[in-house]
Amino acid sequence: MSGLFQRTDLGQVGIVFLLSSTLSPHLLKDIQSPPIELVRHYVVGERVAYRMTGINEDRTSKSRYSGRADGIVIQLPGGSLAEKIGWSEVISNQKPVELNAQSLEFRQQASLDPKAPFVFPDLRHVASDLIGPITDLQTFYVDLLLPIRAGALKRQGDHFVVHYGKPASWADGMRVKIGEDAIDFDVTLRRVDSRRKRAEIVVLHVPPAKPEISLPADWMREPVKDTPNNWVQVSAGEGGKTKAAVGKETFDVSIIVDLTTGRLLSAVEENVVDVRERECSDASLANPGPPITYRIHRRVEIRAIKGAAG
Repeated sequence: MSGLFQRTDLGQVGIVFLLSSTLSPHLLKDIQSPPIELVRHYVVGERVAYRMTGINEDRTSKSRYSGRADGIVIQLPGGSLAEKIGWSEVISNQKPVELNAQSLEFRQQASLDPKAPFVFPDLRHVASDLIGPITDLQTFYVDLLLPIRAGALKRQGDHFVVHYGKPASWADGMRVKIGEDAIDFDVTLRRVDSRRKRAEIVVLHVPPAKPEISLPADWMREPVKDTPNNWVQVSAGEGGKTKAAVGKETFDVSIIVDLTTGRLLSAVEENVVDVRERECSDASLANPGPPITYRIHRRVEIRAIKGAAG
């Protein structure tokens, strides 16, 4: 698994809404339908369950994973509501993963209640095969929480942008010394199905004009693609060497939501990083070897398990 499992702390986001003044023709179809309201109607004790699958490809490998997430809605101190979610049935490259006791006992807190505090999952003691599923689930919840908080998506074609740009980290302090990305959010209500009471929301994670990531060496500032680098990873290599990489990262996320309950029904994430990597003789990164360029591609899907609600 690569170190692409960072997710943004929305508790710090300063939201700036730039509502689109023009709609492409395919978005105008349902413009006369009644406005929707994106609200998650939680009930304490309600159960949720998802099946998640993921494919990760980079320069040297291709891997697959799947897992099941089961959660229950609880009330937090202060009155807000959240889901406590555990993981099971994890499979990596067609082989069942035997989770240790800490991983089986782990519960991540995720919430679509705007009043609930954002809690980034503590990944220090979970199995490495769980890091991807945990943080991918967090991404889907963060992306759906954005329009719920904003209240700006009412009709098909409505659109807003969140200028963020601050770093989110996935460094574990051992294998990954620095792992950061920075993104802005571009959010659109793509489709409304009034008959089935469903909506599709698209969230594009795009490089900010000035990403606030840590770039410890000057050579890392040269853009890999057509924007400032918004992704960096420095990790331990072989023989005491250090691997240092920078790049351009984007996410395209499509979410289907139930307009009656506010539940997440399904979602797809396409995550691409165009990378320039160098092997360095030491942690200072001052004497890098020749660059290697490649692309990392991740596709993650999640679906609610029918009959799991309760």
